[in-house]
Amino acid sequence: MRRLFLATVMATAMISTTATAFSPQELRQRTLERRAVEAVIWGIPAVNYDLMLQEMLTKTKGKINQIVYWSRPLDWHNQTLTPNPDAIYLMTFTNTKDVGPVVIEVPPAQGGSINGNIVNIWQMPLEDAGPLGADQGKGGKYLILPPGYTEKIPDGYIPLKSDTYGGYALLRSNLASHSDADVAASVAYAKKLKVYPLSQAASPPETVFSDAKDVLFDSTIRYDTSFFTSLDRIIQAEPWLPRDRVMIDQLRTLGIQKGKPFEPDARTSKQLEAGIHEAQEWLEAKYDSELVPFYGKGRWNFPANPELVKAASASFDEPDAYPVDIRGLTYSYGYIGIKRLGTGQFYLISIKDKDGKDFDGGKTYRLNVPANVPVEQYWSLTAYDRETHALIRNMPRASRSSQIPELIKNADGSVDLFLGPKAPHGKDVNWIPTDPKRDFELMFRLYAPTKALFDKAWVLSDVERVRK
Repeated sequence: MRRLFLATVMATAMISTTATAFSPQELRQRTLERRAVEAVIWGIPAVNYDLMLQEMLTKTKGKINQIVYWSRPLDWHNQTLTPNPDAIYLMTFTNTKDVGPVVIEVPPAQGGSINGNIVNIWQMPLEDAGPLGADQGKGGKYLILPPGYTEKIPDGYIPLKSDTYGGYALLRSNLASHSDADVAASVAYAKKLKVYPLSQAASPPETVFSDAKDVLFDSTIRYDTSFFTSLDRIIQAEPWLPRDRVMIDQLRTLGIQKGKPFEPDARTSKQLEAGIHEAQEWLEAKYDSELVPFYGKGRWNFPANPELVKAASASFDEPDAYPVDIRGLTYSYGYIGIKRLGTGQFYLISIKDKDGKDFDGGKTYRLNVPANVPVEQYWSLTAYDRETHALIRNMPRASRSSQIPELIKNADGSVDLFLGPKAPHGKDVNWIPTDPKRDFELMFRLYAPTKALFDKAWVLSDVERVRK
């Protein structure tokens, strides 16, 4: 009995000691840091959107419900996350709060074609556009509706119900090649796009296009306290979604509250800084170890976890699934949601070579692209900075693609592509330059992929280091 009594006293003392291990100030700090980590993971898709929007508003002449575009294929000045340097890029940031429903009018695929994706601020896909989208190449008037819109939809529109006022569309005008004539033709076709409020549909105003080709357009994720400024901007402008109401108190802890200014003091800013740095480390560890192999083995991975693709296609409305962690990871290295991933485009990501080692910009690598790539449009390989997930700065080019007629082919129809700080002798046309001071990563794009890709009848080789 005495032993039982002593054991009880000791246990009680231990519980008491544990309960008082932290002072009220320490508990506040730990809670704030912990909630900051979760806010970052949850909020990355919306912050990703806001960073691009702010770059347009502050560095270009572009405005909401207009179009910002790049009049030549992208180079490193475009520092968005894993963009495609083998198409003409256009973006329209829409907002229905003040003007009501907004129309994005896509022209028929005659003399050109668009691969387009329309999303809300959380980058949840609303619809795809173009030959492999809802209009099937016939052209279409995509009508973005404000949250809770109940009025009758006019005939002739493709209605898109959004639960946010803001959103954007990424519209890629396809290139036949990188020749000046083909680039000019692609730009001319792209300028047939129109954006206007439905209220002005009877006589639409001319769509304003703002060229960003020489702008350092940097929307890479900022892992500092400015992240929370972006997040606050979203919270102030957009309605709370029912599935996210659990975050109201979480964000209040950080000083983010609808209707109130976000003005963290020095102590809070310090804890926010600690939280976002921990979130960054967590995301980087997940990225390094948890990408899902496409072929079951090897080094090429799905662009997004299939669980996320399934949830996004269901508008994140599945009763027992809400993959916030996977979503946060995905939008830390890329942007745009695709409604029908694998129809208009598909991507493969590689962050390690055949031997399982990180890609080193100071070394030379070779990728053999087997013949008969299963695409109806084109394929490409692009190198990105491993740390920022953007195009490698100060490089003369970032990719090689099947749109380049002078690519050297092997006797069996395959193509050897090389990556490294210098081109192997006689291989300049097949070479993608890398920065010897930076690690890099790769994305292989397939536009209008065919069944052979998904049946795994065609297999992309792993990237091998060239040893002299």
